[in-house]
Amino acid sequence: MRHVIALDVGGTGMKAALVGAGDTASSGASGSPGAPGSGTEPRLPRQAPGLPVLHRARRATGRERGADAVVESILSFAAELRAHGERHLGEPASAVGIAVPGIVDADRGIARYAANLGWRDVPLRDLLGRRLGGVPVALGHDVRTGGLAEGRLGAGRGADRFLFVPLGTGIASAIGMGGRVEAGAHGFAGEIGHVVVRPGGAPCPCGQRGCLERYASAAAVGEAWAETCGDPGADAAACAKAVASGDPNAVRIWREAVDALADGLITAITLLDPGTLIIGGGLAEAGEILFAPLRDAVRRRATFQQLPSIVPAALGDTAGCLGAALLAWDLLHTTDRSEVTT
Repeated sequence: MRHVIALDVGGTGMKAALVGAGDTASSGASGSPGAPGSGTEPRLPRQAPGLPVLHRARRATGRERGADAVVESILSFAAELRAHGERHLGEPASAVGIAVPGIVDADRGIARYAANLGWRDVPLRDLLGRRLGGVPVALGHDVRTGGLAEGRLGAGRGADRFLFVPLGTGIASAIGMGGRVEAGAHGFAGEIGHVVVRPGGAPCPCGQRGCLERYASAAAVGEAWAETCGDPGADAAACAKAVASGDPNAVRIWREAVDALADGLITAITLLDPGTLIIGGGLAEAGEILFAPLRDAVRRRATFQQLPSIVPAALGDTAGCLGAALLAWDLLHTTDRSEVTT
């Protein structure tokens, strides 16, 4: 069975899958990928079928052993997945899609920088291609790749313009605009977590003070609640439970996070005018405890703006893996078309 390898590399672990084509290889990639230097990810059709996931696996990154060990973990994991496909699906994978955090040069296939993985300028596309015998490889940014999946298969399906904002350890976004996920001229588009919402506020590792992710990420909410309740193991989910039970301190922390998030989102809405705003990540798992006050807070801040639908992400922690599979199938589809053309 023809299939691709999909890899979603996180700070501590990797999720992977062997994914069949469904109808995606022929109809799911109806637009072409952005040309080199275009600052775009593959185009998003208005509708696309689901992807059959044939095998799933997880593996630790091994980041405690350093950047070289992380790279080797990725390469060996991919080789094992290729071998599994040969044994159980009758042939090796036709392509690989891989999503990684940090700064990514998708056109050149280079993972430029990731603080949580400790690497700089890793030519992942070439390394994977060589390890796997010349298989084509597509490299993408983790959030933009997750946004690709949400836009094509998930909560943004059918939306011409959307913004995907996962609230996790940090905050970034994927901008679905004009039929594509926008990477920007230098690969930095969508860094909404570093929009300053509290000038002069908490210092951020980026060098600024008062960045959105210092107030509204799942990590920030968890840290604030842990300090307040005196339990160092408490996290954002625990805070949400305390909010539901009416704990006044939890309510205060939650309200401050929602207000900061609304300030950041109204800026994004003003600049981008999305039709759909998709909220994902750990904080979104609180459901209406988050979405009800957030919709209200954004509505209060709007003056002339046309407000988008604010909806939860549909794919959960599978978005990155599914997006990586879409990158791989889009790459194959483009290659197949060029072979026919020439």
